[in-house]
Amino acid sequence: MNHKKKLVIVGDGNFGQMAYKYFTHDSMYKVVGFAVEKQFRTRDTLFNLPIVNFEEIENHFSNKDHNIFVAITFVQLNQARTRLYLTSKTKGYKIASYISPKASCFGASIGENVFILEYNVIQPFAEIGNNVIFMGNTNWIGHHTIIKDNCFISSHVAIAGCTEVGENCFVGINSSIADYIKIAKNCFICMGSVVTKSTEENNVYKGHPAQATGIKATQYLMKNNNA
Repeated sequence: MNHKKKLVIVGDGNFGQMAYKYFTHDSMYKVVGFAVEKQFRTRDTLFNLPIVNFEEIENHFSNKDHNIFVAITFVQLNQARTRLYLTSKTKGYKIASYISPKASCFGASIGENVFILEYNVIQPFAEIGNNVIFMGNTNWIGHHTIIKDNCFISSHVAIAGCTEVGENCFVGINSSIADYIKIAKNCFICMGSVVTKSTEENNVYKGHPAQATGIKATQYLMKNNNA
């Protein structure tokens, strides 16, 4: 008998497809369908499962026995994922997380709608907020570090101990962040950057050592076709 919890994935793009594979491969959940906002929905099925309008999700999947995971990347500096996550909670759904059995997270506090892929190391006493994405392959989050809500951490990122990353931040691939500093909310850390001092809110940082570009993070994403 299958006792897995029923899961609906919000999002059917590349990340939604990845989420389907990981949840199906080694989690306590059974994916039973997808939900996409009506204006973005372009098909009716994916992996032989139904895709419904997110606005009408409760008409198809009851909140009494279905969980939700919101599989949206850092679009609009994580705001799209955040909006759908909060709306799902308002609709009364329980929110799922995925933590790979190949990740090391013992002794850390981890929120909901969190996605942690293989070979992430999150040391004891770290605090991970809600709606945070960690991509795979050797991310290292130091002890007593705080990652606040709605962040997206790419691959091969090192964040030293006792550091704080504010809400809605994006940290690019191969970036490093020093200990005992604060990354202000709404920051975009470009790939390969080395951040050695605290940052200012809503700015783009790049370089070694990383410097503020003076560009608003949301403007940078629009310019680079990731609005």
